[in-house]
Amino acid sequence: MESIKAMFWKPDPATQLRKCNQLIRKNTRELDRHIKSLKTLEIKTRNLIIQSSKSKHNTPAQTRMLAVELIRIRRQSTRLATSQAQLQSVMMQVSEAFSVRKIEGSIKASTSVMKDVNSLVRLPELTGTMRELSMELVKAGIIEEMIDDSLPNGEIDEDEEVEGEVDKVLNEIMAGKMQRTGEVPNVPLTEPESEPDQLTDDAGLEDMRQRLAILKS
Repeated sequence: MESIKAMFWKPDPATQLRKCNQLIRKNTRELDRHIKSLKTLEIKTRNLIIQSSKSKHNTPAQTRMLAVELIRIRRQSTRLATSQAQLQSVMMQVSEAFSVRKIEGSIKASTSVMKDVNSLVRLPELTGTMRELSMELVKAGIIEEMIDDSLPNGEIDEDEEVEGEVDKVLNEIMAGKMQRTGEVPNVPLTEPESEPDQLTDDAGLEDMRQRLAILKS
């Protein structure tokens, strides 16, 4: 019945707004889920760094590798937090646009919303649902159809920047500056006494890398 109506009548603004808000909330929940997973991964990685630094089996290079992973996890968390703020901005601007439409009878395309949506569409965690949202916003006339799907180039030199932060991160953790309630335990960690413990550390590192890869995919 709805599809037949759509052939003869323009979409109902209230229905359009409701659908846009549903998609935005869906994306927000998805980001929340990824951010919580990254937080858990960050805690685990910091603990692995402490264990690695105390282990007689591990080399400083292995500890530095863990620090690099920690920095990447933090950066990913920051990107997702920024995306959350962008989503909230989009929701407010979309609601405002529909309010203006109710008064003036028309909607003007928003370059600000288009910029935020274009950025969010490129986020791997949201690509599918953000494309669906962008289609709804195009239908409503809030944004114009997006053509440029190229990926941003802001992470080309990330490896060099990460390497430059490793010493700072290690110094912070070893000095205990990052031991906050619920993040890094205050209880002393026992030093591994046998080779199997080294395998456990390696398995933990591999597990952590796999989880980070899943979150990025």
